[in-house]
Amino acid sequence: MIALIPVLALLTGPAGAEEGMWTLDAFPSAKVAEIYGFAPDARWLEHVRLSSVRLAGGCSGSFVSPDGLVMTNHHCAHGCVEQLSDPDHDYVSQGFYARTLAEERRCPVMEVNVLVGTSDVTGRIAAATRDLTGEAYTAARKAETARIEKACATSDDVRCDVVSLYHGGRYVLYRYRRHQDVRLVFAPEFAVAFFGGDPYNFTFPRYDYDVSFVRVYHRGKPARVKHWFEWSETGAKEGDLTFVPGHPGRTSRLQTVARLEYERDFALPDRLLYSAELRGLLREFMNRGPEAERTATGLFFGVENGYKARRGRLEALQDPRMMAEKIREEEEFRAAVDADPVLRAEVGDAWSAIADALVELRTLRTRLGFLEQGRGFLSDLFDHARTLVRAAEEAGKSDDERLPEFTDARRPAVAQSLLAPAPVHEDLEIAILGFSLTKLRETLGAEDPIVKRILGDKSPDELATGLVKGTKLADPDVRRTLWEGGKAAVDASDDPMIQLAREVDPDARAIRKTYEDRIESTLDRNGEILARAWFSTRGAGSYPDATFTLRLSYGAVEGYQEAGRRVEPFTRMSGLFERHTGRPPFALPQRWLDARDRLPPDLPMNLATTNDIIGGNSGSPVLDRDARIVGLVFDGNLQSLGGDYWFDPSVNRTVSVDARTLLAGLEIVYGADRVAREIQRARR
Repeated sequence: MIALIPVLALLTGPAGAEEGMWTLDAFPSAKVAEIYGFAPDARWLEHVRLSSVRLAGGCSGSFVSPDGLVMTNHHCAHGCVEQLSDPDHDYVSQGFYARTLAEERRCPVMEVNVLVGTSDVTGRIAAATRDLTGEAYTAARKAETARIEKACATSDDVRCDVVSLYHGGRYVLYRYRRHQDVRLVFAPEFAVAFFGGDPYNFTFPRYDYDVSFVRVYHRGKPARVKHWFEWSETGAKEGDLTFVPGHPGRTSRLQTVARLEYERDFALPDRLLYSAELRGLLREFMNRGPEAERTATGLFFGVENGYKARRGRLEALQDPRMMAEKIREEEEFRAAVDADPVLRAEVGDAWSAIADALVELRTLRTRLGFLEQGRGFLSDLFDHARTLVRAAEEAGKSDDERLPEFTDARRPAVAQSLLAPAPVHEDLEIAILGFSLTKLRETLGAEDPIVKRILGDKSPDELATGLVKGTKLADPDVRRTLWEGGKAAVDASDDPMIQLAREVDPDARAIRKTYEDRIESTLDRNGEILARAWFSTRGAGSYPDATFTLRLSYGAVEGYQEAGRRVEPFTRMSGLFERHTGRPPFALPQRWLDARDRLPPDLPMNLATTNDIIGGNSGSPVLDRDARIVGLVFDGNLQSLGGDYWFDPSVNRTVSVDARTLLAGLEIVYGADRVAREIQRARR
């Protein structure tokens, strides 16, 4: 799916205390020392980098033992838990624990990445795109990116990504070690991992045990790692300094006002409506029975979580105070540019060009979203078909002419996802594909040529049923045969899902090319111009927007004021049991009820800190100044939902599971002594 790349607006000066998702090479250690009396040095930062991991799919995690044990959230490992389940073994509702190494089970799709190095490639990208615009700019940038990534990715165990920071102000090559053999070790029941369900989502106080442990393997044995985080023996107390390393997905704090207005008035309302309807469909599907609930829970959770997050972002953009501040900042930046004749000439009409491109995007966004970005074809099986069709087509091109996701450097990751033996749930596939085809017809219109070609005389539900029941792509061996057979095999296939992908592809490619050549190139090129101007007027002493790359934030354990009352920074174990009603989403698993008398009622359960995070930080460890684990990030409070656009340290809070409860749950509730001993003994 194409990401609409945002463009630079401005910052008025250095970030405030505790604000910032900092790259590790520019971490403000001196500022932390000024506030907290501790300055992370290069060795400390390197240890944090090599102990932190990224989970492909949008989460974070960390090594917690030298034997490749990784801690992350339950909701980050939920896909693996569900994929390993079946009607006779519902690990989603019952939990999972491998009592021996031999019982650890491989996750079909999960991949863990470790950042091993970065290098600045701004000069190479700038030289390749100098004086170019439109289609020529896009082609040149893609070609140079492909060359850089290909030279870097020396084996299938290496992933290399050229990432734009400061929206074109810098381009950085990130090199990762790929761990593709990842095995589930422990996961609690969904009911306690997401205790309180949607009513508690993005709130505090919270009472969740949102944790899972997986292990990375190398050549069939637990991977030996040199860097991991030790466990704190005492935990954190109010006022303590905390650090959160992780991979925040996306922020929009450096956007132009025009882009924020586009998000507020067009993009977010549309996404919210679509998500709300899909959420309703999934809720009805889950009411069909236990098996339907098991197979759809993960998707439902993701849709519901995304809906609430987008609603919070929309409310932030509708806040007159926030928009007034963004307008003021942009006006100050414009004034600084206008005051410098050289900068004024360099910037030219960049702001107007961005605004005009966004106006044009309004006319393309619907077809782009439905034909290319997946909204018209919600289906794992269709995704497999499109991957096969496009991979076959792209294979015959030179690397610098291919779609970026099919270059030589990225092909191993595509194969890993395509060929993974994850189960496909036929009834769920029919339901969501039928829904998306209905929305396709509803939105583009029944007379739209591609709608007529796709549906013919069938209803969306009839077509979805025939496609899902007729395709053989649920079998990974069939997918492998087509993948290895290349274009000849794919072109010869009469599989109905392959045929659908072939039918859609010309229109989808055309709208994608129009977007990239006329809109994305304008946003990116002018974003680079504004980035250079910003560096000239403000310096480089602030952090870039989040890009799902490794960042480090600092803060402290701290409560806040809400509606005239004090919210304490810790919740206690007693509060969990007080909120148990026996009815979802406030129903505790029986093993927690059985362990109640053995769990200290005042044990800190969840905690709030002032660390600056966003989606993608799920699964990040919370560290003390000695880089020991004191918590596990799983959420933010309601006030943090505006964190896409700004950060208010007085109320924005990171919400985590306290390390003491993490350990108590393993030992007392689950008898997971093997895991508990491993993380406690992992001393240097």
